[in-house]
Amino acid sequence: MDRGELAAFLRRRRELLRPEDVGLPPGVRRRAPGLRREEVASLAAMSTDYYTRLEQQRGPQPSEQLLAALARALRLSDDERDYLFVVAGRNTPSPTVAATHVSPALLRVLDRLSDTPALILSSLGEVLVQNRFAEALYGDASRHTGHARSEVYRWFTDPRERLIYPEHDRDRQSRALVASLRAAHGSMGPRSRAGELVRALNRESAEFARLWERHEVAKRFVDHKVLVHPRLGEIEVDCQALFTEDQSQTLLVLTAPPRTESFEKLRLLGVLGAQQFEDLR
Repeated sequence: MDRGELAAFLRRRRELLRPEDVGLPPGVRRRAPGLRREEVASLAAMSTDYYTRLEQQRGPQPSEQLLAALARALRLSDDERDYLFVVAGRNTPSPTVAATHVSPALLRVLDRLSDTPALILSSLGEVLVQNRFAEALYGDASRHTGHARSEVYRWFTDPRERLIYPEHDRDRQSRALVASLRAAHGSMGPRSRAGELVRALNRESAEFARLWERHEVAKRFVDHKVLVHPRLGEIEVDCQALFTEDQSQTLLVLTAPPRTESFEKLRLLGVLGAQQFEDLR
């Protein structure tokens, strides 16, 4: 681990970012350029003290998970992310870690979506990043681990996951999720994480196994759907999807026409927050 180079790299990347680059308000005039240490720490979900020690060459060797969080917080490119791992004394990211590194281009768009639900998904249906409106609508995705990080897995193994869709639309959603997983399985191969997910679901869900045998393939999201919030009730939303060039990640944006009941409900999500969502479920 090269403590000096790690500290200098982190400090330089932090100084190159402005609050608006990461979706934060500009705030009062700053004495120094770039983000504050506490802002980077918050974005990476770590303590300010821990991050400060890294910049002061005093911190312990960061884990792969913390390095991945720092790479996302600092909006690093793939090459910059790999360099961060190397100077921190870690091997370049494993396929699992690399696959969940969020596209900086999608992050820049997400950072500017401050008034409507938006989230970035992997090809396996894992929420990589979500804004506060999406968190209030879907719940905090960071609480999930293992296979449960995939919405496909949760849909077929946790009945609570289906409550966000009206009962009449759940069969369609089941087919759509299986079709999207088959598309990912086709591109990633049977020995990939997609393959692991398919094998697990075939063991645990008869419904999934039946739908998997249909061999349906699709990546497209439904343009218009109804979602059910535990407090606000039904919300009609239009869904817009923006894919990375390799189709491995998707920015999903949910909107409603202005001056409609659903538009007002989306605005209320920012007031209700994710904690109340979890309490209600």
